[in-house]
Amino acid sequence: MSFNSVTFLLFLLLVVAAYWPLPQRGRQWLILASSLIFYGFWKPQFALVMLASASTDYFVALRMSALRDDRVRRRWLYLSFVVNLGFLFYFKYLLFFAGNGFAVLRALGFEVHDPVLNIVLPLGISFYTFETISYSVDVYRRTIEPERDFLSYACFITYFPKLIAGPILRAYQLIPQLKNPARLSLTDVTEGTRRIVIGLFLKVGLADNISPLVSDGFMQPTSALSALDVWTLAFLFGFQIYFDFSAYSHIAIGCSRLMGISLVENFIFPYTAVSPREFWQRWHISLSRWIRDYLYLPLMGTKPGKVGEGQNLIAGDQVATPGGQNSPQRRTAALFVTWALMGFWHGANWTFLCWGLFHAICILAHRLSKPLRIRLSERTRVLGGLAITLPLMMLSWIAFRAQTLTQMAEMYAKLFQPRQYLWLGMRENVYIVAAVTLVFVLTARPVFERILVPMDSRPAPSLVLHALGFCAMGYIVFTFLRPITQFIYFAF
Repeated sequence: MSFNSVTFLLFLLLVVAAYWPLPQRGRQWLILASSLIFYGFWKPQFALVMLASASTDYFVALRMSALRDDRVRRRWLYLSFVVNLGFLFYFKYLLFFAGNGFAVLRALGFEVHDPVLNIVLPLGISFYTFETISYSVDVYRRTIEPERDFLSYACFITYFPKLIAGPILRAYQLIPQLKNPARLSLTDVTEGTRRIVIGLFLKVGLADNISPLVSDGFMQPTSALSALDVWTLAFLFGFQIYFDFSAYSHIAIGCSRLMGISLVENFIFPYTAVSPREFWQRWHISLSRWIRDYLYLPLMGTKPGKVGEGQNLIAGDQVATPGGQNSPQRRTAALFVTWALMGFWHGANWTFLCWGLFHAICILAHRLSKPLRIRLSERTRVLGGLAITLPLMMLSWIAFRAQTLTQMAEMYAKLFQPRQYLWLGMRENVYIVAAVTLVFVLTARPVFERILVPMDSRPAPSLVLHALGFCAMGYIVFTFLRPITQFIYFAF
C-alpha cells in the first residue's frame, strides 16, 4: 500500500476515525492490526519475518536485563545480531555475494553456473532491522529499560507511518507516546493534514514528474551523453530523490500527527548545506544518528553518551590524541569503514560502496581543510562552502543511481574530458527543468520554512496566503495523485 494512492488515504481515514474513540489499550491494538494490514497488503508472509525479528529482540532484551554477567549478556546480544543481520543478509545480500563468488570461480577457470534463487526483498527490512538492533543494544548498554509489554513493543517496530522508509526511531522516542496517548487536538489534525499535503505535493507534483527525465537519461548509452548531460542528470536525480524521500517523511510525520504522535524530522533543507558535514546533519537525519551511535562511535572506541544526545554522525570532530582512541588514524579508519557499510546498507551493488567511499573522501577532505577555512571570512566560508558542497553532493548521486560500475565510471570520466562540454545529447526541456528546479531549491527555503510554521501562530493576512498556497498544492495533488512510481527508498 503506497502513500501516494487513494487506497492509502482511505485506509488512513478509517484508522484515524477509529483511533480517537478508543481507550489507550484499544488504540495500541488498532495500531498493530492496521500496521500488519498495511504491510501485508503487499506480501502478507513477510509480516511473519518482521514479527520474528521483533520477537527475538523483545525476549533477548528481557533476558539481558535480568542478567548481571556481561559476558553472558553479550552472548544474548550476539544472538540478536545473528537473527536480525541473518534475515537482512539472506533477503538483501545473498544473491549479490553468491553472484560475485561464482564470478570469481569462473575467472579462476571453474565451470560453475549461478544458482537459481527466487528471493524477494521484504519492504522496509533495512529500516526495521536497525530499529530492533538499536533496541537490543540500548538495553545491553543499560541506557533504557526493556519494554515488558509486548504489545507496546510490537507497535513500536511495526508502526505503519514509518515502517517502510523511516524515520528510523528509537524505543524511547515512540513507546512512551504509544503508552500515554494524546488527546484529540485541532492543532494535530490541521498540522498532520498540512504535512500530508506537502508530502504528496513533493511526491506526485515534483518527484514523479522529474522521474521520467532521469530514467530516460540513465537508460541512454554513456556514449550518447556529454559532460553537461552527466551534470544535468546528477542534479536531476539529486532533486528527484530529495523530493521523493522527504515527501515520504512529511507524509509519515503527518499521519502520526493525525493520531497525536510526533516523529522526528528527517530532512532540513540539505541542499543549502555549506559542507559535507552539515549536509549529513540535514539529510536522512535519523539514519546518520543511528550510524553514529551504533557503528561510528564504537569503531572510534568512544563510548556513546545518553541516547539521543550529541552531534550527528559525520559531525564528530572530537579532540584527537596521538595514539589514543580518538587519534587521526583511528578516526579516518572509522570514517571509511562506516561509510563503506553505509553504502552497502543502501543496496547490494558495488556502486553503493563507491557512493559511500565518495562521501568518506569528501568528509575527510573537509576535515583536513579546516586550517585553511578558519582563515577565511564568514561570508566567504558560507558562499564558498555552498558552491563546493552542492556540486559534490549532486555528483555522488551518479554512483547511487548508476546500474553498473562501468556506467558509473564512464559517466564520471566524461567530467574530465574538455571536449565533452562542447555538445548536448538530451532534449532542451531536460536542461530547463534542471535549471528551474535548481533555482527553486536554492530560493524556496524561506517559503517552506514559513509554510511549516503552525497555523495557530500566524497572523490573519498570512493565513489567507497560506490557504491559497495549500489550495494550489491540493489541486496539483488531486490532478497527479496516482501511484505512477514507487517511493525510491522502498527498494532499500
